[in-house]
Amino acid sequence: MGWFLRSAQGTTLDPPTRLDDAPTQAIRATQIGYRYKNNTYDAWDLPRFRRRIEDFALFGANRIQLIAPVSDDVATSPLFPAPPLPTLQGIARIAATYGLDVALYYPLVGDYDKVGATAAELARFAALVKALPRIDALYVPGGDPGHTAPDRLFPIVARAATTLRRRFPKAEVLVSTQGFDAAGLTAFYAQLARHPRWLTGVFVGPQTRDPLDVQRRRIPTRYPLELYPDIGHTMHAQFPVPEWHPAFALTQGREPINPRPDGYATIFGHFAGATRGFVTYSEGVNDDLNQLLWFRFGWQGTPDPHTAVADYARMFVGDPAFAATQFALEASWRGDPSLNPGIDATLAALDAIRPAPWADWRLDMAKYRGVYDALVRRRLARAKDNQATALYDLRFAPAVGAEAAAADARFAYAQGDDDAITIALRLRLSALADRLWQSVRLQTSVARYGASNWERGANLDRADVELNDRTAVERDIAAALALPDETARRTALAAIGDPWRQRDGALYDDLGDPANEPHLVRGSGFASDPQMYATAIDGIADRLPDDGWRMADISYAETLYDAPIRLRYVGLDRTRRYRLVATYAGEDYALPMRLVANGAVELHAPMARTTNPMTVEIALPPATTASGTLDLAWTRPPGVGGGGRGHQVAQVWLIPELRP
Repeated sequence: MGWFLRSAQGTTLDPPTRLDDAPTQAIRATQIGYRYKNNTYDAWDLPRFRRRIEDFALFGANRIQLIAPVSDDVATSPLFPAPPLPTLQGIARIAATYGLDVALYYPLVGDYDKVGATAAELARFAALVKALPRIDALYVPGGDPGHTAPDRLFPIVARAATTLRRRFPKAEVLVSTQGFDAAGLTAFYAQLARHPRWLTGVFVGPQTRDPLDVQRRRIPTRYPLELYPDIGHTMHAQFPVPEWHPAFALTQGREPINPRPDGYATIFGHFAGATRGFVTYSEGVNDDLNQLLWFRFGWQGTPDPHTAVADYARMFVGDPAFAATQFALEASWRGDPSLNPGIDATLAALDAIRPAPWADWRLDMAKYRGVYDALVRRRLARAKDNQATALYDLRFAPAVGAEAAAADARFAYAQGDDDAITIALRLRLSALADRLWQSVRLQTSVARYGASNWERGANLDRADVELNDRTAVERDIAAALALPDETARRTALAAIGDPWRQRDGALYDDLGDPANEPHLVRGSGFASDPQMYATAIDGIADRLPDDGWRMADISYAETLYDAPIRLRYVGLDRTRRYRLVATYAGEDYALPMRLVANGAVELHAPMARTTNPMTVEIALPPATTASGTLDLAWTRPPGVGGGGRGHQVAQVWLIPELRP
């Protein structure tokens, strides 16, 4: 039936006399989270869930995973139309009606060193098992959420498995390697080496130190692996968008509408051979295309995004041209948006779509993304132009005087971006947000639609954030004008106008901006390393230029776990000494970083960030640059767990000293 509906053109189809089709992966699942963090589902009733599960089934799903009411979330959502337990019961019945497995995701988030904590947890679990009409599989993460050590985790899950199988004898039980540090992961493997008979398999998700191929080698072959791919997030995630421009990250955020057909075809193909299937981790409908693509990939084996996206276009919009727009939206996120005319062409293509009468919210969702991309493109172009003019004016302060240069710079920033096209895009974005709330309960705003946080898809609230350094520069201009003499004022303003220190001959990297980090060693790259274990990541902190942060300090480069952030310089003047200036900025991590040159010379010992941002300045030993080549490597303490994040470098200047 799924094949028929995906393949039909309108209401006609010339069916083959025989159709043989079967999935290549045994488990093709997705997660439904009826919880406050979700960007959609916490506002849904059971009829909406029924339609959603029908769509999943028609694209090839065979398992629905439900998050238990006890997790790392608050107990309720102000958008809930019904309490959690009756809703989960209803979803389970709907899934069973269509022949889909029902799975339960049950994190252990308590402190089980406390007396009675384990018994209380198992009692809660038993009550939930009794209440649900069907459970075919239990998934217990090692972390994210949770922090239970393996020697305590495994006995608790073993007892839970006994309770589960009293009611559902054939239920599977899986645990994950998430969250553990190096010692914890070793302990996890030691537990598996005992070959617990109650365990069915292991699922591999975000926040896991070892890549999947390493886990496959270390986990007994009796336990199949399942991938738990994060398909909903664009950054601070398992599969961040590679080399994503900071203007997109700052505005659209971690959970935007994010069709990635080519990207997820690469990811699926990279992992499929080592697993029996997957449970896609999602937080609503922002990743709708990605979810349905994974179900098709699980049938195809060798992922063909074009066939799957064509099915998607026919089934939900009715115009085959819609398929090309999904690839175009993915391409819109490559490179500097202000230099990408393809963004405007994509929006024009979306506007030219001729939907069938039964087309649903998916066309509006794609248009919301297309309008948002076009808005970012126009605003960024204007913001860059305004800033370039302002900084140019400040560099002329020694010639024209402090007051005149400051006035010119302020005037340049004041030009803003409120032209007629930009205003029209803003209004259109707002109208589409309203339509998506009405049609599918997508929560693109905290204030208007009750989203739990701006990062949870509520990027309508970020559409107008500053995209240049106006607030920070105007603050610094005021400080410069307060200096006691005119020469000092002019000198200070000229320095503000040259953040790259070009006057000093600096070699500069704005880490986190893919177009402005020439010395960053990128590493393996997305195609061969989609989780970026050995690839530098362009990241961004939850900070705002509106609050006085510079764009260059909000964005940063980082690497995961024990991999270093590396910069490499060649062709240096062997006869000169160099000074290194670096800004450590980003999220509020307390882990210390160590800096080593050329693999041998420690430039500073492990050092925690005392301010955010924090600038360090180091006179490099002459021997480090005597060969004309310099390698810098920032590392954090080895063996850490969690998401593996925490060492972040925002800006670096390598400055030659003046000749005597």
